[in-house]
Amino acid sequence: MITDELKEAIATYLATAASPYIDSAKIGLGGNSTNPTSTDLDVEIAGVSPSIIRSKSDINVIEVKLSVSGTYIQGKVIREAGLFNSTGNMLQRVNFDGVGPFSTDETLEIFIIMEVE
Repeated sequence: MITDELKEAIATYLATAASPYIDSAKIGLGGNSTNPTSTDLDVEIAGVSPSIIRSKSDINVIEVKLSVSGTYIQGKVIREAGLFNSTGNMLQRVNFDGVGPFSTDETLEIFIIMEVE
């Protein structure tokens, strides 16, 4: 068991812009379950780099918002998103029911909420 103080410290570290973790994100077309040994998305959409906003919403809760302009995903159905650190290691992958297809004037926003336990 870790203390509440350490949970808060870890969440604060992960949510700060200076942290080398949660440095980039990818979205993709794959939608099956995630293998813990996976190193990348199942079907990444090459060249698409979602913008990332990280924040802490509670003592031990980190929120990550990914945004992608429809210009980059026109006509596509998105089924997965992944978070990566500064060295390109996948930290988290989320698969979900497909959303889309998107038009150029739309914006995809994906919210990922993580809790340090």
